[in-house]
Formats: sequence, structure tokens, C-alpha cells
Amino acid sequence: MDSSKQETNQKKASKTMAKKETEEFQFVVYNTMTQQKEVFKPKTPGKVRMYVCGVTAYDFSHLGHARAAVSFDVLYRYLKHLGYEVTYVRNFTDVDDKIIRRANETGEDPISLSDRYCKEYNIDMSDLQCLSPTHEPRVSDHMEQIKDMILQIINKDFGYVVDGDVFFAVDKFPNYGKLSGQKLENNRAGERVAVDSRKRNPSDFALWKAATPGEPSWDSSWGPGRPGWHIECSAMSAHYLSFKFDIHGGGLDLIFPHHENEIAQSCAACEESDVSYWLHNGHVTNNNEKMSKSLGNFFTIRQITERYHPLALRYFLINAHYRSPLNFSVVQLEGASDAIFYLYQSLKDCQDALLQLQEEIPNDGKPAQTTPDAKECISKLCNEFQVKMSDDLSTSLILTGAFLEALKLVNNLLTMLKKKQQKQQRLLVIQSLKEIGKEVTKVLDVLGLQPPCSYNEVLLQLKEKALTRAGLVEDDVIRLINERAEVRRNKDFLKSDQMRAHLQAKGIALMDVGTETIWRPCVPVQQESEVVPSEGQKVPPKPETA
Repeated sequence: MDSSKQETNQKKASKTMAKKETEEFQFVVYNTMTQQKEVFKPKTPGKVRMYVCGVTAYDFSHLGHARAAVSFDVLYRYLKHLGYEVTYVRNFTDVDDKIIRRANETGEDPISLSDRYCKEYNIDMSDLQCLSPTHEPRVSDHMEQIKDMILQIINKDFGYVVDGDVFFAVDKFPNYGKLSGQKLENNRAGERVAVDSRKRNPSDFALWKAATPGEPSWDSSWGPGRPGWHIECSAMSAHYLSFKFDIHGGGLDLIFPHHENEIAQSCAACEESDVSYWLHNGHVTNNNEKMSKSLGNFFTIRQITERYHPLALRYFLINAHYRSPLNFSVVQLEGASDAIFYLYQSLKDCQDALLQLQEEIPNDGKPAQTTPDAKECISKLCNEFQVKMSDDLSTSLILTGAFLEALKLVNNLLTMLKKKQQKQQRLLVIQSLKEIGKEVTKVLDVLGLQPPCSYNEVLLQLKEKALTRAGLVEDDVIRLINERAEVRRNKDFLKSDQMRAHLQAKGIALMDVGTETIWRPCVPVQQESEVVPSEGQKVPPKPETA
């Protein structure tokens, strides 16, 4: 078939699937603008346009940034799963006061410094298995679009120039505050809104900042300078998605003033400006306080992934509803790591068994027959996945219930295969394993938890991370296993149990299988539940040992 025809047919099939899925399971999202859940209906059938505020790139990104990225990556994946053609835009702020201050401290060019951290951010996103957005615009590459929008705002009398600075006149926009419900007087200094006696209203915010010696600047019709923070997203979203698009997302802290100011700017520049749904993810907290660079109570993504597998971190982040606050704890990270080890071990065992039994699986094109338990399990898993995901992306509810039941059944079926069975019953068990494995993999694909390598490789990586946290290498574990075997031969079972407990406290579980002892990671028996870092504490603490 001609490639262009094939592509056209694929798009038609996608639109049909999107329509069918939406009819069967109405996808609802919580819209911050209306403060309620609403059925998702894109402006253009079969297509979704989405803009998400990205990071200000002047340092390594922290867990709060990871949560925002993963939350909207799940949304992106789910929309694609439903068959929509998605244009996803996530920006980089590479011109900002914080970047300039950091560059002055390090003696670097601000744009070069920001470029370096943009690249580091994308490495973290790759590790977390976040799909690349369709576009990742940077402020420094879109000065013309920004200046054009500022000019439109000035020409429509919503902006005014003072000594080379340009301010937005909030009094001119009667709907200011409609997203957040905030009053004008709350648009205060300390939230990127400077106190300035030249303003007509203290709540007016900067669209353009006049050039300052030693800072990057660009020429404009009202003088050299650089953009204020808020205007970049209005300009870049309009450039890539038009003034009318479907979803605008970001962290909860961006509702006010950033997104409120975006709405004012965009509507001032174009009266028909309209975003259908405003979505916001909750904060990551530390000791119930928002984790942020300004408070100094944060861990970077890189600090966590040095000790925990990135997929364990992703699991941890989606194991709570995206709008809920997520309190960081080592115990939960250990639990996430343990959960995905069990998940991938189950799938590896299933895959290995099916590989060995490949010749017994019929290839006649007929629908696979399964056991009644497997049929019920698959039906329940599919239904629960669609119901929970279509209800404002309730990922935390998907990782329990039918999903765990499916993994349990996989292991039960693997045990059954080790017993003698009639040929027909054996075939049902084999085909049940295959079909359940397929459905579990579909769920993992949408959640972004399907590893990019083999199950065996990811299990080895998880074991390596566990050894790192325990302060051991595998030779240490093997030596202790051999020493314990000798102790057991001498029937000193008390000491044997003590040796096992010593390793278990470090997150290493020993399992006696026949005459052999193997090991796997586990949740340490003694583990701090909360982490309250200080400036001098830069990595999650190691678990206490027995």
C-alpha cells in the first residue's frame, strides 16, 4: 500500500477509535476554571491541542517538576491511547531573573547556562519515560512573537510604557481573577510582581523590562530589554496552537498569578482567546510543606534516581491522584521500588514461560481460549482501567485492584504449569498467561511504566540500585549467602535468622529455594518515614541497619 494512503487510513482509524472510546467511556477532567469535572470535548473532533508550562532552567529539576511532567505525560499518553491526534507544547523559560542571578554567580552567559539545564532536564525526562512534546519552545527563540503580542496589547490600551518598561493595566481587564478567584491586591510583590511607584495600579505586572547593564536584552519599539515572565506563555501558546486551544496545564502554584496573567494578556491581544480546560497538578510536599527551590527543602530528580530506579520514581508519582498533594517519603519510594520489582519479575517469569512453550501455542488465527478466571480477570482489568482513567486520570486506583489481581493470577498460572495437566487444560493456562500479559502491558504503556529494555535488564538495574542504597556490592551479598549456608549446615538457625534480618534491614531479602538461596530487593524493615532535608542534606538518607 502507498505510504501516504496508509497514513490517511491510520488517521481515519484513529478518529473512529477516538469517537468510539469517548462514546463508551466519557473522559472527564477537572477544570480549574469552572471548579468542577467536565466531559472532555476538543474544539476540533479527533484533535487535541495542549500547552503545559515548563521549567525555568537554571538548575537541576526537582521532584515537583517531575510530578508536573509525569502528570501531563500520562494525560498525553491517554489522549493518544483514545486515538486523538495531539499537539503537545511544553516551554522552557531561558530568560528570567533567576537565570541571570545564577549566571552572575557562576560567571556564565545566561542563555548558555539555561541551555545546559534544558538539556539536563530532558535527560531526566527521558529517564522518567516522559514522551517528548511535539514542540519545546524557548523564550530566547520567540522574541518576535513576544514583542508582537506586547505591541497588540499596547495598541488596544491594555498596556502602557514607562521609561522603557511595559506594564499590563489590570484595571482595564474586568475579568481579572476569574480563574483563581483572587483579588487584585493579592497580586503582590514576592511572586514575580515588583513594587514600583510608576505603576498605575500596584497589581499591574511587567510585560517588558527595560535593559539593565550586564543583562541580556533585545531591541524593541519601546526600547531594549527583555520579556516579563508571564507574556512568554501567552505568545508561544498562540504561536503554536492559536488563541483557541483545548488544554492549558501546569502546577497548582501557577494558577495565580501566572495563569491569571496569561488569560488577561491573551484576551487583551485577541478578544476571541479561549482555553477550554485548565488542568493543574498538586504539589509534592516535604513534611507537608510545598517542595521548592526557594524554600530549600527539595530533592532533585537526579539525586533520587542515583539511588532509586527512575521507573520506581514514576510509579511513586502516579500512585496518587495528580491533583492531590503528594508527601515525599523514603518509605513510599521503597514501596514503589518493591512494587515494580514484583511487577517486572512476574512479567519476566510469564515471558520466559511462554518462550519455552511457544510450540504449544496454536497459530491458527482463532481467538485465544482462556480459563474462566483469566477471562473474568481480563474483563475486569480492561473495564477498571477505562473507568478509572476516564475519571480525571485516577491512576492511583488503577495500580491496585484488578491490576494486582492480574499479576497474582499470572503467578498462580505459572505455578499450575509446573503440575501435570491434561493437554487441553494446559493449553488454556498457556493462552491465559499470554492474554493477561497483553492486557497488563497495554496498561503499562499508557501509564509510561513499560520499561525500554528487557524485563531481565530492568530487574538487574533495580537490584543494582538496592545494593547502592544498602552500601553493598553483589559480591558482599554472595559472600554473606555462603557464610549463612555454612551456619545452616551447622544447624545454628538463630544466627542464620540474624544474618537474614541484618540484610533485610538493608533492603536485601534472602529466599531459600530448595537447596539454593537467592536474593531480591525488599523494603527495609527499619526505615525513616519522613525526610525533612536541610541545605546540608542533599540525598535521601540511607535506611538504618540492624
